[in-house]
Amino acid sequence: MNPYVTGAMIRRLRENQKMTQQHLAAKINVSEKAVSKWETGRGYPDISLIEPLSEALGVSVIELFSGSDVVNTNRSANYLRLRFYVCPVCGNVIESTGEAVVSCCGITLPPLELEEADGGGQSGAEEPFEDPHRLTVERSDGEYYVTIPHEMTKTHYISFIAAVKDNGVEITKLYPEGTAEARFPIARTRYFLYYCNRHGLFRAPVR
Repeated sequence: MNPYVTGAMIRRLRENQKMTQQHLAAKINVSEKAVSKWETGRGYPDISLIEPLSEALGVSVIELFSGSDVVNTNRSANYLRLRFYVCPVCGNVIESTGEAVVSCCGITLPPLELEEADGGGQSGAEEPFEDPHRLTVERSDGEYYVTIPHEMTKTHYISFIAAVKDNGVEITKLYPEGTAEARFPIARTRYFLYYCNRHGLFRAPVR
């Protein structure tokens, strides 16, 4: 990631907006010469200009700093194509339904890479599951009761469990020294996601 706004980024976004340097300069109340200097790498916009510059260029401040604009091709907000982000500093869980630049605690977060769990479990199976990342599903009174036989210490724990539906997502946030379990309505649930702070994001099907 670039440490500051690049001239190439400013120029590309300006041209995408079909603006001349003079037009952009007038929008943010600077000289055309200043815009030219930014775009050729002979200077940088003052920090006080970043917000009006991003507004004039049609992007967010985070996108401007990231060095690339975000195009969300997932126009229909398909919840079966979710992306999750977890902040390593505060543990905040963030979701998006398409391409995004996500920042928390001053860090630009990468989307979590998804791993398929080794099957799923149904309560009452003859052999106990030994995999600590294997989710077990039990149906009860119109709900899924899901459990994961994972330790929940301060250094190694399941951070959240989510039920992904075709019209949304429901997340249960978990905490160290608690239990790795959650309840979700059965209706429209398509699969489950859960995050281990050491081993990453797992997906388990509804069975």
